[in-house]
Amino acid sequence: MNELFDLVVIGGGPGGYVAALRAAQLGMKVAVVEKRAVLGGTCLNEGCIPSKALLDSSEYFALARDGFQRHGIVIEPPRLDLAQMMRRKDEVVVRLTRGIASLFKKHGIRVVTGTGRLTRDEGTPRVAVATAAGEELLAGKHVLLATGSEAVALPGLPFGGPIGAARDALAYDQVPEHLVVVGGGYIGLELGSVWLRLGAKVTVVEMLDQLLPNTDQEVARTLVKSLEKQGMTILPGTRVTGADSSGNRVTLQLEGKHPQTLTCDRILVAAGRRPCTEGLGLETVGITLEQGRIPVDADYRTGSPGVYAVGDLIAGPMLAHKAMDEAVACIERLHGGRPEVDYRLIPGVIYTVPEAAAVGRSEEQLKSDGVAYAAGRFPFMASGRAKALDETEGFVKVLTAPGSGRILGVHILGPRASELIAEAAAVMAFAGSIEDVAAMTHAHPTLAEAFREAALGAAGRAVHL
Repeated sequence: MNELFDLVVIGGGPGGYVAALRAAQLGMKVAVVEKRAVLGGTCLNEGCIPSKALLDSSEYFALARDGFQRHGIVIEPPRLDLAQMMRRKDEVVVRLTRGIASLFKKHGIRVVTGTGRLTRDEGTPRVAVATAAGEELLAGKHVLLATGSEAVALPGLPFGGPIGAARDALAYDQVPEHLVVVGGGYIGLELGSVWLRLGAKVTVVEMLDQLLPNTDQEVARTLVKSLEKQGMTILPGTRVTGADSSGNRVTLQLEGKHPQTLTCDRILVAAGRRPCTEGLGLETVGITLEQGRIPVDADYRTGSPGVYAVGDLIAGPMLAHKAMDEAVACIERLHGGRPEVDYRLIPGVIYTVPEAAAVGRSEEQLKSDGVAYAAGRFPFMASGRAKALDETEGFVKVLTAPGSGRILGVHILGPRASELIAEAAAVMAFAGSIEDVAAMTHAHPTLAEAFREAALGAAGRAVHL
């Protein structure tokens, strides 16, 4: 061990690789420890990116099968080439991982492939890396933990064979006859949508009475109805109490609101994720978890000098964009900057059809806190652009403070919601109001006009309602 790095990062996912790149841009000597052979972490390799690739491919397939005729396009029933769809998904991932590797090379960032754990020598944080060639010791003035999270297994449903997590559902070699999704969060609904469109029978089993409890409930209820209309069976208030595997089939016993016996050939367990803290050596350097997360201060410093943490390891939603923003803030604070992540304004997106997206507070949260508000809604059915697209399902809802008109929350269910939410986040980041939105000319016809109309609707000024 002859090199001393300014920064050693454990984890090459969104938080880790973004931190490394920003640190290198600021002149730091950086090393990244990553257990995979490629960079990008769960998000790029087995989460965000491959799931969106399959969501888009499956949506095109469903559109060709069910929707082209409405546009006057008559074709023979399309045939599914699942192997090609998977190859395309893999190519998207490979191109992006190579892009990160190229950026690392450009900035002189060293990558060490292996599993890292914290240690300390004479006050300097160090990382012991178990590599294929043996153990390597890295010394860093600063060490950043960014190891992300992993899927949680459920008692009685161990991963293996027909029972798997999201990574498995992204790589099925054939369309399941019957896919049971255990967990009605965004991961389960998204991947359930993929296989539903491709021809599988899909049943979602959710223990809670309400799906998506942290989502505005008007949006959540409308989305659930839409997915049921598409053919997805959703069983809220129901839990799996037993599973019996026989060959490639599994028989499930369900109890609760919808007690029954289900037989399926695939089970996707999407019941949550937990931080990847095991094996990091936290106890060696005096770091104690709080509710499973690593506590940090405003600079993302842990209780151990020189050790920092971001992303899924610390409090807050487990989202790639949150980890990225925290990574930049952490590194820039090391250089004397004072950037802050506004945790009130982290957008959330569900990439179903229709898409759901939100930023800020929901009606339920405002009511719970006794905050007065006005609500404006605009349906996509009244949008010229949505009608032209033949995607009129859903609405935009804008919640504002009476009097000032300041926007408190925006909730979108409909076409391109994942893109539309960015305008709402930008307006809210600058404490914008209805008047600010009204002053912004929106191109016509666009989906974004729906946001303006909903904002004006909160003051009774919507023109097209």
